[in-house]
Amino acid sequence: MNVTDRNVAGDIAGRATAAFEAPTIADIEAAAARLAGVAFETPLLPLPDLSAMLGADVYAKPECLQRTGSFKFRGAFNRVSMIPEAERAAGVVACSSGNHAQGVAAAAALYGIPATIVMPRDAPATKIARTRMLGAEVVLYDRQTEDREAIARGSPASVVPRSCTPTTMPA
Repeated sequence: MNVTDRNVAGDIAGRATAAFEAPTIADIEAAAARLAGVAFETPLLPLPDLSAMLGADVYAKPECLQRTGSFKFRGAFNRVSMIPEAERAAGVVACSSGNHAQGVAAAAALYGIPATIVMPRDAPATKIARTRMLGAEVVLYDRQTEDREAIARGSPASVVPRSCTPTTMPA
């Protein structure tokens, strides 16, 4: 199934209606290769006090150090990179009120392609501003009266779902 297929058994936000299939080691290795040199390698920081309390080694991964300040960049860039180049040129569209929006906007900017992000009008102003600052066109919608997925489907761009599921991952 192609990442741009709009007739998937689930919605464009990545919620599947089919059973979830975990990614394989090969899927993870391929994603790591696509992200090499693009995503920041964030450290694992030991938490000695919590480790002592729990009797096990505990670590924190400060994803606030990642590009866009969230782990969502990795998923967004990975998905954008999986769109065939000819289709990618038309741009990408995503529905999000925050971190995924910024991840998609940053990934699109790195590829030099347009990004449209469908965001609710009541999303935090800082998220809207940051998404625009990353170069995306932000289309605001009313959660009560409008369908964000219908708005996104009206775009000729490739949809970038928030998660990879069997129905949203390309074959």
